[in-house]
Amino acid sequence: MKNIEAQVPVAEHALLSASGAHKWLVCTPSARLEETFPETTSEYAEEGRLAHQIAELKLRKHFIEPMKAKTFNNKLKELKENPLFQEEMLNHVDEYFNYVYKIALNYPSTPYVTIEKKLDYSAYVPEGFGTGDCIIIGGDTLHIIDFKYGKGVPVSAEDNPQMKLYALGALSAYSILYSIKKVKMSIVQPRLDSISEWEISAADLLAWGESIKPIAQKAFNGEGDYVPGEHCRFCRAKALCRARAEFNMSLESYNMMKPPIISNQEVGEILIKAQDLVKWVKDLEEYALSECLAGNDIPGWKAIEGRSVRQFTDQEAAFKVLMANGIDEAMLYERKPLTLASVEKLLGKAKFKELLDAYVETPPGKPTLVPESDKREPIRRISAEEDFKS
Repeated sequence: MKNIEAQVPVAEHALLSASGAHKWLVCTPSARLEETFPETTSEYAEEGRLAHQIAELKLRKHFIEPMKAKTFNNKLKELKENPLFQEEMLNHVDEYFNYVYKIALNYPSTPYVTIEKKLDYSAYVPEGFGTGDCIIIGGDTLHIIDFKYGKGVPVSAEDNPQMKLYALGALSAYSILYSIKKVKMSIVQPRLDSISEWEISAADLLAWGESIKPIAQKAFNGEGDYVPGEHCRFCRAKALCRARAEFNMSLESYNMMKPPIISNQEVGEILIKAQDLVKWVKDLEEYALSECLAGNDIPGWKAIEGRSVRQFTDQEAAFKVLMANGIDEAMLYERKPLTLASVEKLLGKAKFKELLDAYVETPPGKPTLVPESDKREPIRRISAEEDFKS
C-alpha cells in the first residue's frame, strides 16, 4: 500500500508526539527536521483508524454511553460503508474489546473507564499531548491500554516511551482524584495474537518523566546531534538525512581491512552497520523515483514504465466467448484448498480452534539472524569444540 500525502491540521499532532518518542528521545533534532517534510498517511494507517473507530463505538456503548441496538447498528453500518472495511475487522476489534472487558472485570469494584481520551503530558514535554485509546482506574491502579491494528511486528509494552508518556498524561489528569500508586500498560495487537503487558510504580514513572525534561526541551528546540538507528525507518527525513547517509557510507572503511579473511568479531561489527543499508537504499530509490516523476532531475537516473502484464478488459465476457466456442467451463478455473490463515479468517479464531485445533501444528521456523537486542530466545547449538570437551 502506498503512502498518501495528507493535509493534517497543525494542531492535530504534537511536534513531540508520544508515538514518535522513540525517535526524538534518541535523535533530538529529528522532530524539527521532520517538520520540513509533508505529513503522509497510508492505507494501512487509514485501515487502523477505521478499526479504532469501530473499537471506540463498541467500548463507548458498553462503558460510557449505553445506546439502543438500532442506534448502535446504524453507527456501525456507517463505519462498515468505508471501502477499507473487512468482516475480519470485527473479530479483531472484539478481541481488543474482550481484553478491556476482562481487565475491567478484574477490579474488585466498578472502575472508572474512559475511551479515546486526550492526554496532556506538557508538564514533561513542551506542548506534548496525545490520545489514549483506553484508560481504566480502580483502587490505586491506573491501566493504559493501546490498540494497534497493524500486523507488522509485535510491539513491547516494556519500558515503552509512547505508553509512558500517555501514562504521565493520565497521571496529570487523574492524580488529583485518585491515589494512584501503580501504573499498568498493555499493547493489544489482535492480528498478531500479541498482548504485551508491563507495570511500573507511579513514583518511578514520575521520576522518568523528570529525567526526560532536558532531552525533550532539546528536541523541541531542534538541538543536539543526529543519531542514526533503527528508528530512522519511521522518520519522514529517512531518505535525505545526511547523518544516516554518512553512517551507511562509513562501511567503505572496511575496504582497508587486513588480513584478507575477516574475523567473526568483524562480521558482527559489519552487520550492525549494514543492517540499515538495504532499507536506506530503498528509501533513496523511492525518493529519487518520486522526484523524477515530479519532473525534477536526479543525475544518472530516469523513470521508465516498468514491465506490463496483459489482462482481460472483461474476464467474464472473455470466458463466455471461450465457452461459446467449445471450451469446457471447468478448464477455465482452478480448484485449490484455502490456506490455514484463510480458513481461520472464514471461521473466526474461536470456531477454528474448537474444530481444528487437533489438526494444526507449528513447526520450528526457519533460522533467522537478528540483532542481539532482539527479545526472542536464541537457537542453542553445540559447537564442535564444545562437543569435543563434553
